[in-house]
Amino acid sequence: MAGAIIENMSTKKLVIVGVILLLFQAFAFMVGGLIAPSPTTAVHYLATKCVDKPNKPQQTKWFMPWGRKECDKIRSFDEAMAKRIEANNIVFAVHIPLPNKEMSPWFQFMLVILQFDIAFKMYNQIEDGSLVYIDVGLAYRDDMDSEWTEMAHSFEQRKLSCNFTATKTHENEGRYYECDLLPFMEVGSVAHKYYLLNIRLPVNERKKINVGIGEIRDIRLVGIHQNGGFTKVWFAMKTFLTPSILIIMIWYWRRITLMSRPPVLLEKVILALGISMTFINIPVEWFSVGFNWTWMLLFGDIRQGIFYSMLLSFWIIFCGEHLMETQFFETLVLGREELKMCDLCVPAIKIFPEFCCHPTKESQDQTERNRFSIYWKQVGPVVFGSFCLFIFDMCERGVQLKNPFYSIWASDIGTELAMAFIIVAGICACLYFLFLCFMVFQVFRNISGKRMSLPAMSKARQLHYEGLIFRFKFLMLVTLACAALTVIFFIISQVNEGHWHWGEHTVQVNSAFFTGIYGMWNLYVFAIMFLYAPSHKHYGDEQSSGQCITGDGGANSGEDLHLTTTITHLDGPTVVYKMTGKEAQE
Repeated sequence: MAGAIIENMSTKKLVIVGVILLLFQAFAFMVGGLIAPSPTTAVHYLATKCVDKPNKPQQTKWFMPWGRKECDKIRSFDEAMAKRIEANNIVFAVHIPLPNKEMSPWFQFMLVILQFDIAFKMYNQIEDGSLVYIDVGLAYRDDMDSEWTEMAHSFEQRKLSCNFTATKTHENEGRYYECDLLPFMEVGSVAHKYYLLNIRLPVNERKKINVGIGEIRDIRLVGIHQNGGFTKVWFAMKTFLTPSILIIMIWYWRRITLMSRPPVLLEKVILALGISMTFINIPVEWFSVGFNWTWMLLFGDIRQGIFYSMLLSFWIIFCGEHLMETQFFETLVLGREELKMCDLCVPAIKIFPEFCCHPTKESQDQTERNRFSIYWKQVGPVVFGSFCLFIFDMCERGVQLKNPFYSIWASDIGTELAMAFIIVAGICACLYFLFLCFMVFQVFRNISGKRMSLPAMSKARQLHYEGLIFRFKFLMLVTLACAALTVIFFIISQVNEGHWHWGEHTVQVNSAFFTGIYGMWNLYVFAIMFLYAPSHKHYGDEQSSGQCITGDGGANSGEDLHLTTTITHLDGPTVVYKMTGKEAQE
């Protein structure tokens, strides 16, 4: 066993690889900051008040706010009262996009937010807990001359949350309430050029429908969609990174399979991490440009959830596999205080007089530590949290596949559940990071304890292992940095998805952060598979023939041998891995 690339590659080459990866990381941030536009665009719309005359039905049931077949319009409700037009005959019409513009499949999704302009009246005030009942229809077409085709129709309700800052007196009548934005619609695909929304607010005093909601003057909508320029940059990154990760993953596993020993748990988990990264990289979004796949948002969330689960689980196992409470060289301690090293036995106290070791339960359990089941207490909560994320996503975006007007934020229970979920998810992410920091601290402390034995070695070997320990510690610090940025990205993404529901507090994520974090994940996975792949280098004839440390003579002839070699055919991936007792035992 020649060890991994991280321990056998020369420092000069390792620095060159690190600089190249750092340049690619900087390039990933610059792509988003300098090339890609903002991830999303918000367009404001003011609904047009159309009149549905019962004694003069129009040719189509869809009301256009402008164009050749525009509807009969009124400017205000005062005009409607003067013309004796009932509220049930008023249709709020919104054409998406604005005149002389077109929607595009590159926009990927369309999110619509609703806001009411409600005037204060002494005789018609907003009651506490009042609900607005909305009869809404959505239609589409691909040219200005064709007829509208119905896409969805629903009868929804939204709870008003309005505040009147002035004193409620006759002098302040006509002033507007300050009302919160309301979630209204989300479509997972923008496959058509034009969309039309027809909104009715039916009134039925006997059934208490739309009673006690104040005097609604106007309806404003905010349409949010992904920028086409950002989509093209995002697709290009996925297209470039997919073969890169796929090639390194195949190369990595080929090197593992060429070894004489079976793969250990850490190597299997690294492969699983590469598979999950490839799964999220595959640019299936290209098909959404030509097909009306409304489930792409849900599918993207599932892919990202799988990657999150694998990445968080990998970090736990990666740290755990290098964390062991056993003492250095406590692997095969005989009853007479001797350490068996390959075919020869020498008294341990002659080489390491500070260690007078006896068999312990920890040394007997090292074989068990190379099993995935050992980590169920740590990985279990990650998997459970990911499953909860999936259920939460299915409760909203899963239902929106049939009804784009559905929102979990529409009800009090749904709002409280969603808010609680976002808060708990953020807290759990922070606790996970703190736990990971604790594990890394334990690993560092454990390795520091192993370094006590280094002064007993020759100077050349001591420097060799000091360098390996430094490389491993640096990789662990990089892992912590990636974990910190991932946790921050997760929290901001959760808040950003619901930022319309946080009142005045909004969070905007620019393109550089998206492309930078995405590039960081790929570079980190690439680096892990490259550095932990078996090296083709062999150091010394003794190593290739399976000999090990046998006292002073052996130390002189085996300067480059692995630090904790006990049985060569049951080796581990790296020296540090074996230093911490994480090798298979007889």
